[in-house]
Amino acid sequence: MKKILTCIGFALISSSLYAQGSPDYGSGLKINLNQQGDKYVRFILWDQFWLRNTQMNPGSMVGGEPTDNSWSLGNRRLRTLVYAQISKRYMILAHFGINNQTFINGGAPGTSGTGGYGNGKKTQLFFHDAWNEYAVILPGEAGKFSLSLGAGLHYYMGLSRMTMASTLNFLTVDSPIFTWPLIDNSDQFARQLGMFAKGKYGKLEYRFSLNKPFATDLVPPNVTDPSKAVAVDNNGNPNFSKAGYVEYQFLDEESNTLPFKVGSYLGTKKVFNIGAGFYHQKDGTRTSVNSAIEKHDISLWAVDAFADIPLGNAKNKMAISAYAGYYNYQFGPNYLRNIGIMNIASSDPNFAGNKAIAGPGNLQPTIGTGNIIYAQAGLLLPNQAEKPKIRIQPFAAFTHKDFDALNKPSSQFDIGANWFIDGHHAKITTQYSTRPVYTSPTEDPSSKGEFILQFQIYL
Repeated sequence: MKKILTCIGFALISSSLYAQGSPDYGSGLKINLNQQGDKYVRFILWDQFWLRNTQMNPGSMVGGEPTDNSWSLGNRRLRTLVYAQISKRYMILAHFGINNQTFINGGAPGTSGTGGYGNGKKTQLFFHDAWNEYAVILPGEAGKFSLSLGAGLHYYMGLSRMTMASTLNFLTVDSPIFTWPLIDNSDQFARQLGMFAKGKYGKLEYRFSLNKPFATDLVPPNVTDPSKAVAVDNNGNPNFSKAGYVEYQFLDEESNTLPFKVGSYLGTKKVFNIGAGFYHQKDGTRTSVNSAIEKHDISLWAVDAFADIPLGNAKNKMAISAYAGYYNYQFGPNYLRNIGIMNIASSDPNFAGNKAIAGPGNLQPTIGTGNIIYAQAGLLLPNQAEKPKIRIQPFAAFTHKDFDALNKPSSQFDIGANWFIDGHHAKITTQYSTRPVYTSPTEDPSSKGEFILQFQIYL
C-alpha cells in the first residue's frame, strides 16, 4: 500500500507539472537519485522579458529628459528554482534569481552613471525561497487528512490564492501586485522567515504560517489633526505575524507539493475552488500626532474563487479561466503605498503643472487601508488543427480600489491575449493596462495607459 501511495504522489507531481505547461514537456528537468525515482532533484528555470510603452504621469523625466511617453526594455523575472525530494517525507527547496532589471535602473546597489557598474547593470542575485519541509502525515496514512511542516524563507503567506500565485502561468501578464500587500517592506519579495503547516482534509486544503516580519522603520509624518494622521511601515522589534488560507476544491484536486498556485491550466484540469485567508501582525505600522506615536495592527483578509474548466468538444481543447476576489486591508489611518513595476522615471524638478501625487513614471496607488475588488477571465480558443502552431487565449481583468487616503475610488482594466507556442513554457503575452492618476486626493482621477509585450520561456 505504501508503494502504491508513493506512486500516486509522484503521479500527482508529474500531473501538476504537465498541467502547468506542455504535453511535450513531461516531468521537465529532473534527475533521479535512485532507480525507483522517488528520490530526485527537479530544476525549473525561466525568463520573462518585457517590451513596454508607457504613458508617463505628469512631471516625469527619464535619463534627465522630461517626457510624457517612453519605450523601455527589461527583465521582469530571471530565476532558477531547485527542489529535492530526499525521501518520501523530506524535501528541501531553493529559489533564486533577479527581478526588474531595465536599461536604466534595477542594477546592483550603488550602480549609476556610465561604465562597468553603470545604470541598470549587474543586478543583484538573491534568494526568494529557501526552506525544509517534512511530511508528518502522508496522504492515505490517516484517512483523508495529510500534514506537512516546514521552516525557512517561504511563500506560504496566506490571505489569497493570488498572494501565493505562481509567476510561471499567470492568466494576465503579471500579478495585480496588491495581492502581495507587504511587498518588499516587511517581507522579502512576498516571503517572510517563519514556520508553516500545510495539508488537506479530503477536498479541503489548508496553509498556515507563523513568521517574523522583516523590520521596518519609516518615520511617520507628524500632524496636529488626528484625522490627517498617516500610518507608515514601522514595526520596531517586530511581533510575529500569523497568516492562513483555506480553500475547498469542488472538482479536481490541485497538487500542494509546492506553494505556487496555478493561474491558468489551459483546460488540462477541471477546477473550481472557493477560498478565504488572512494576515495579521500586531503593531505593524505607526502614526504621529502632536509628536505622540501610536502603533497600529496590520489586519488583512480576503475571500476569492477560482475556476478553470474545459468547454465544448474535448478535441477542441477550449477552456475558460476565471478568478475573483475581495480584499479588505487595515494598515492604520490613511495608509497608502504607490508602486510602479520597473518604473524607469524620476521627478522633473522644473515641471510647472500639477504632478501626480503618486510620483513620476507609472507609479499608482496600489496598496492601502480600504477595500479592493478584483476579477479576471480568459478564454482559450479552440484548436484549428491537430497540432496547432499557436494557441490563443484572450483575457481581461478589472480592479476597483477604495482607499481611505483618497476621497475618490478608482477603477482600472487590463485587456490582452496569451499566444502559446508551447503552453506556458514558450508564450508571448500582449496586454494594455490603464491606471488611475491622482493630482489631488479629493478629485476624481484621470487615467494613463501602458502597453506590454512579454516573451516568456521556462524549462
